[in-house]
Parts: sequence; structure tokens; C-alpha cells
Amino acid sequence: MGIEKSITHHKSTYVFFLISGILFVAFNLRPAITSVGPIVGMIQEDLHLSHFAAGLLTSLPLVAFAVVSPIVPSISRYFGNERTILFGLILLVFGILTRSVTSAFFLFFGTLFIGIGIAISNVLLPVIVKEKFPLKVGLMTSIYTTAMGIFAAAASGVSIPIASGLGYGWKTALVVWVIPAVIAVFLWVYLSRFSEVTGEPVTRTERMDTNIWRSSLAWQIALFTGLQSFLFYVTVAWLPEILHHHGLDLGTAGWLLSLSQLIGLPASFFVPMIAAKFRSQSVFVVLLSILSLVGYGGLLIPTTYPILVLLISLIGFGLNGSFALALSFIGMRARNARQSAELSGMAQSFGYVLAAFGPILIGSLFDLTGSWTWPLVTLLIVNILVMIFGASSGRNKFVG
Repeated sequence: MGIEKSITHHKSTYVFFLISGILFVAFNLRPAITSVGPIVGMIQEDLHLSHFAAGLLTSLPLVAFAVVSPIVPSISRYFGNERTILFGLILLVFGILTRSVTSAFFLFFGTLFIGIGIAISNVLLPVIVKEKFPLKVGLMTSIYTTAMGIFAAAASGVSIPIASGLGYGWKTALVVWVIPAVIAVFLWVYLSRFSEVTGEPVTRTERMDTNIWRSSLAWQIALFTGLQSFLFYVTVAWLPEILHHHGLDLGTAGWLLSLSQLIGLPASFFVPMIAAKFRSQSVFVVLLSILSLVGYGGLLIPTTYPILVLLISLIGFGLNGSFALALSFIGMRARNARQSAELSGMAQSFGYVLAAFGPILIGSLFDLTGSWTWPLVTLLIVNILVMIFGASSGRNKFVG
């Protein structure tokens, strides 16, 4: 009986650390990027960057996502999911610290390592959920995407107060996000040592049933993931500047970006759980896409502050709900954790190739035209494509 109690205690401890670890990885997937948008003007002024170069600050991590994502499943098969996530978190800590050195070179160098570190966790977090909670993919996806949204909103909202309100400058506003990353490192040091307590078979022993790269459904999921991420990262990078063009000060614009993330939290939490109860999730994609379509379209028209708040809320709810569905599809459309890892790597690799062009393209369009009209029209076109490929991905099928 004593041995049984000891085993039960160790399993309970492991589950506690596992859920905490998942949450803290989720906490770290966005703040290092969303903290940049509200203070991008300060960074541009301090380091004399063009809009193209400023867009690169958001696009560079996405390039890293695209390059690193397809090799993450192979790395995890050799080292295990937990150790690979730990390695990614260490790279994230290094990148955040390096980025805050007063130099344009270190700003971009650190940003690259931030992208590599986040890419590893981006790929493996849905895999961990599929492997450890195979019957609760919708619930666990809801929980960790909500966690992502909370910290994304916090990062957007406090950047200006830290940098300008408290007078600490943009470097401090960026480096503060090393704190949750360090906590996550300690949690995954534990998880990488005691993962065998769950008694679950490791994913590297599972066999692949299909060639993911030849699956039409996998490509549809990749396009949905990438185009949705295109919209999200453009919004994070340039929404404060677009709102500033509407007459708002940068502090208020930063808080509205934060509001878009907060408004999206209910969508992040409830949409995957509710959608998982249906055979097809296509109708959810269409409804969410319509919301963000109305939001972006409204920004083309001069309007009042209350209407701007409504438009930003529609964008936030639509984007966060779509993002949560994209992550859910990685688990829902795979037969097992191994297939989920391959689908995650493929979808996020190709998807982030598309997403990486977003902030650079939109920044360049503004440089060329001196107006936010064509950038917003571009977002409307991409939004329609998100609806098309998302509805196709929502069908009740497996990738192989």
C-alpha cells in the first residue's frame, strides 16, 4: 500500500508539473513578439530603422518558425519531446536577453533566437497535448491557447507603460519577458527528468501511417494556419500604427491591441471545446472569419473611438478563435501523437513561410503608398482565403 501511495503521489506531482509546464510554455509563445508592436516607433527612432526593417522584427521569428519547424519532429524523436522543449526554452531566454543589448545587430540576432526557441515549442505543444491527453485535446487546447492570449494581451498592454510611462525605455519593456521564460525552464528541467512517471509510451516509437506532405488535407491545414498567422502577426506589428493614423496616441493604440487579445480570450477557451463536440468545425471557421473581415473592413473608414473599439474587438475575437481552431486541427486531424508531430511540423513550417511575409509586406506597402488603405485591402483578401482553407480543414477527416 505504501508503494502504491508513493506511485500515486509521484504521478500526481508529475501531472501538476506537466499542466504547469504546458501553461508556462504557452505563456511564452507570444509576449516576446507582441511586446514589440506598441513600441516599434520608439525602436525605429532610437535605431533609425525603416518600416521594412521594423516589419522584419516581427517577420524574422516567423522565418525561424518556417525553417526550424520541419526538423523539430526529428529532433524530438532523438531527444524526446520534453528535452527538446527545454532546449527551445533555453534558446528563448538567450534570445530575449541578447535582443535587449543596445545595438541593431543584437536586436535582430536575439530576435532570431527568440524565433527558433518559440518554433520548437510551437510544434511540440500540440503534440504533448495529443500524447498526454488524447481524450481531452479540445479542453487542453482551450486552456493553453487562453494562456497564450492572456500573456499576449499583457505584453501588448504594458510595453508603453514600462517604456514610456515609467521611463525605463524599450529595452526594459522587452527584457522583462525573460521572467516567465526562466520559470518555464525550471519546470521543464523537472519534466525532462521524470517524464516516465506517466507510464505513457514515447511518441518516437510510434509509426507514421502516411506521408504528411502528400496529404491534401494537411496542405489545407497548413494554408489555414499560415494565412491565419499572417493576419495575427501583421495585426500585432502594425495595428498600433494603423490606429495612430486614426488619431489615437500610441499609448491608447497599444492598449487597444491589448484589448483585442483580451476580447479574444473567450474565443480561445470556448471555441475549441465547443467545436470538438461537432463532427465538422467548418461553420465555426466561417463565422469567426466573418467577424475579423468586418473588423478589418471597418478600419478603412474614418470613424469614432467607440466604433474603433468595436472593430478591434471583432478582430480579436475572430483571430483568437481561428488560431485556437488551427491548433486543435493538428490534434483532431491526426490519428496519433507521432502523426500529430509530423502534421504540426509541416503545417507550421509551410504556414509560417506565408506568415513571415506579412509584417514585411504590409510595412513595405505603407512605405510605397504612404497610406494604410492598400495594406488593409490586402488583409481583407487574406481573411477571405483563411475562411476558404479553414472551412476545408474543418471537415471530419484524418490526414491519412
